[in-house]
Amino acid sequence: MDRHISTQFEAELSAVSSRVLEMGGLVESQVAKAIAALTSFDGDQAAEVLRNEERVNRFEVEIDRELSGIIALRQPTARDLRLLIAISRIIANLERVGDEAARTARVVKRLLTGGVPSQLMLPVTDLQYESEMAVELLRKALDAFARLDTLAALDVIKQDRQIDNEFEGLLRKLITYMMEDPRTITSCIDLVFVAKAVERIGDHAKNLAEAVIYVVKGTDVRHSPMTAVERAAG
Repeated sequence: MDRHISTQFEAELSAVSSRVLEMGGLVESQVAKAIAALTSFDGDQAAEVLRNEERVNRFEVEIDRELSGIIALRQPTARDLRLLIAISRIIANLERVGDEAARTARVVKRLLTGGVPSQLMLPVTDLQYESEMAVELLRKALDAFARLDTLAALDVIKQDRQIDNEFEGLLRKLITYMMEDPRTITSCIDLVFVAKAVERIGDHAKNLAEAVIYVVKGTDVRHSPMTAVERAAG
């Protein structure tokens, strides 16, 4: 590959990586706004999240098209090909995070339509804490991708379990609410779905981190025990 083509290829890789981070920023904002809409029962914010869902979907389609073009024209080798494969995985996970944000926004609209029992305020506060953890984990995963930092990626993978624990604790609390006051059952079930959506966001952040390790080390650590992930990332 001559210098001109090589420089152009590097520019294309840099451009598509920047687009991934731009998409990640939008998705991160979507999650934060969806949870803010839930904690304040703000229908306008929920509507904004739903309007922006199409932007997230367009990002995935456009980046995927760019990836296909780069692979067809440049025939990348080894690490560059791993980067392109990883980006494909990352944008798919980001799109799913956007779906979870939109799902939360739809729950807000449903709660506002059906009326929100005042007893639900405490679980909503707990849900906000879980979501803040998930957004922070997503931010760390995107930063690990931006720097191709495997140790930062490993930290994300380890922290995902904390979100799982928060979800389990919140689920127990919501079950208690439903048992004590059957009038809250419908709204509590909605919040269970939101809590599960937030837990999935943590899973998607973990998937992003695993993709970083794949790019840098060439090892696919998906579904691997933590000891194997630590060896690969080190």
